[in-house]
Formats: sequence, C-alpha cells, structure tokens
Amino acid sequence: MENNSPVPERAYLIGVELPGKNDLDAHESIQELVRLVETAGGMVTGWSLQKRNRPGAATFLGKGKIEEIKSVLSDLEVDLVICDRELSPAQARNLGEALDARVIDRTQLILDIFAQRARTREGKLQVELAQLNYMLPRLTGMGIQLSRLGGGIGTRGPGETKLEADRRRIRKRISDLRHEIDEIKKHRALLRSGRKKVPFPLIALVGYTNAGKSTLLNTLTGSKVLVEDKLFATLDPTIRKVVLPDNRTVLVSDTVGFISNLPHHLVAAFRATLEEVVEADLLLHVADAGHPNLEAQVKAVDKVLSSLDALAKPTIMVYNKADQIDANYPLGQPTDKEMVLIAAKTGFNIDGLLQKIAEHLSGKKIIKTFFIPHNKSSLLPLVHGNGKILRRQHCSDGMELDVEIDELWANRISARLSGTNS
Repeated sequence: MENNSPVPERAYLIGVELPGKNDLDAHESIQELVRLVETAGGMVTGWSLQKRNRPGAATFLGKGKIEEIKSVLSDLEVDLVICDRELSPAQARNLGEALDARVIDRTQLILDIFAQRARTREGKLQVELAQLNYMLPRLTGMGIQLSRLGGGIGTRGPGETKLEADRRRIRKRISDLRHEIDEIKKHRALLRSGRKKVPFPLIALVGYTNAGKSTLLNTLTGSKVLVEDKLFATLDPTIRKVVLPDNRTVLVSDTVGFISNLPHHLVAAFRATLEEVVEADLLLHVADAGHPNLEAQVKAVDKVLSSLDALAKPTIMVYNKADQIDANYPLGQPTDKEMVLIAAKTGFNIDGLLQKIAEHLSGKKIIKTFFIPHNKSSLLPLVHGNGKILRRQHCSDGMELDVEIDELWANRISARLSGTNS
C-alpha cells in the first residue's frame, strides 16, 4: 500500500549560551525547540550551541561557528535551519546567505504551529495578525522565501498572495484584522456581561504549555476537550461549568499555553482571548510538578501574566502530574500563593482542589443592605441563594434586606442594581 504521508522537513537547530545562563538552561531551551519542531511536523537532524557574550549583530553566530555548521549541513541534507532566538531581519538574511540555507527563528516556528492549530475564526484572525506584524519588517530581501509560502515549516498562514503584496496593502490588512478582532472583543464583552447577570464566578486555567490544563478541565467538568502530548495542543479558549463541593456553580476557562520567550506578537494578537484571564475572579496556575525546569516555567508564565496586569490576581498554584514524582519532591521556591498537588489524569486530589477553590471564592463575609425595587425582583433569588438574610422589610416600592454575604457576590449584585456590568 502506497504511503502518502508527507515527508517531514529536516531541521538543524542553532542557539547561543549567554553569560549567566548555565548549560541546563541552554540545553533545556534547545530540547524545547526540538519539541516545537516535532509539533510543527518536522524532524531534527542535529543542533549546535555557541558560547558568546551576546549574539552577533550581523550573523548571530561567529564566523568560525558558521563555517563549522555549514560543513555539517552539507552532510545532513537539511531543509532549514532554526534559531532558538528571535532574529532581526538583517541577522536572518545574513545568516541564510552565510549558511546557504533557509533560516527561520523560534518566533516564526511558534507562529507556524499556531497557524496549524487555529480552528475558530477568532484564532485564525489572531494568528494572521501576529504573522503579518512579524513579516512586515522582513519583507525586504525575502523574495525567494515569499515565493515558497505554503510549502513548509515557518511558511504556513497568511498565504502567498497576501505576503507578496506591498507594504501599504499589508498594513491595510493589519488594520482590517485589528478591526475584526476588536469586534470579536466587543462580542466577548457582551458574553461576559451576560455571564455576570447570572452571575457565576470565572476561573481561568493558566500555565506552561503541556502542563496538563486541558486534562484538568476534562477531569473537573467531564468534558472532552482535545488533549495531546504536544505543545500548544489547545489554542482556542474553552469555557465549562463546574459545581463546587458547596453546590455553587463556577465557570472554568482553559487558555492557550504559555512558553519561554513567547513571541510578543502573539501576546499582543491574542489579547482578546487572554482577556478571560484578565476578567477571571481566580487563576489556577497549572504547573508540571516533575519537570526538571519547573521554576523557569513558572517564571515564564508569571512574566506573561505580568504583561497582562494579571499577576496580582488571586491564584492557586496547582502542581499537576503528582503520579510522576517522588512524595518528597520539592515544588520550587516558597510562594505566598496557596498550593495544591494533584494528578489530573488519574483524579488524585481533585476533591482537594475543588475544596480549595470553594474556600478561595467564599472570600470575606460582609453585612450588606440591599434595596431591591419591584422592577428588579429577579435579583432576589441571587440574594437568597448566596447570602444569609438577617433582616427583611417590605416597602411600597420594593424590599430592603440586610444580608450576610460574600464580598464578591455583594459587589456583583450591587452592580446589577446600579445598572453596570461589573
């Protein structure tokens, strides 16, 4: 039987070791790049690191290292060279000419994976915006590469006709994409407004890619979100309902996985999606407890959260994959965030996590006086369902209630009474 599977592209990886970075950091980053290439459908034939004080401004690597790699490439039948850092347009062009090979960088590789994985219209628009913003300053001198678009790793996405257009047309396309994404953002705001009228607290799952967020969502909700042992298996956000041990209902949102050196083009383009993180009442930071570079991965996620102004949000550190570590395994540096150890795949300590979430969302109890006019009597079930009535007084135009209630729910009900969507 004839095999029609496409032949994987053969990639050679390059990187630099900078002062202050130990060998584990540099090698871990290269190994992550290997997984990225495999996720994109390629095959790694080899890799090389050079110790430098800083990347070369012209060709990224030194002249001697370039000659060494060039001789290796001729023996390996390599299709492309992938750099573990983002290259400037000049570096990419000069390095490609020096190696006589097609050269892409880590950013372009990640953009390519996102282009493959985007399923919804929103995801596809955001990926295209990120790719065009990346490509725009690199159009000069890209003639041969542009003619190959659609034919390999780092070339999928917007397509040949868009990228062969002049800068003015590409800027126009970028402007149109931003407008469409703004419309999606408004639509999301309406959906959030609708949710807040219920209102259910929103919990966002965040974490390094492949830490197990989608597996955890499936375990918590009994849903069947795609789970793969690949980087960026989940790209488009998913929201499901979860019932806590105290019978309260919450919404849980899965988000795109983060990664070290996540391209800023992607963070900017995916702001509409990542607003679920910004709007969340609680974050579950899911981390792979047994990963050798756990602390670096946690810091990479915190860096993205900081760029979204979400680092200070209430957060539970959820150390996943407990079934893969020793009972006495240290879980990173001490933190002021609450921690819980689970195994999403086997269900270990999921009840403990749900209890921890319930405690977090219970928050501070306050005594609040509500006046519920007759035309907003639909809010009474929310008051009764989430608070303890201490005093009730009927008035000609409504009802006055003194209620012991969680501060979160008090603020939400007050917002409904005042007509805002907070």
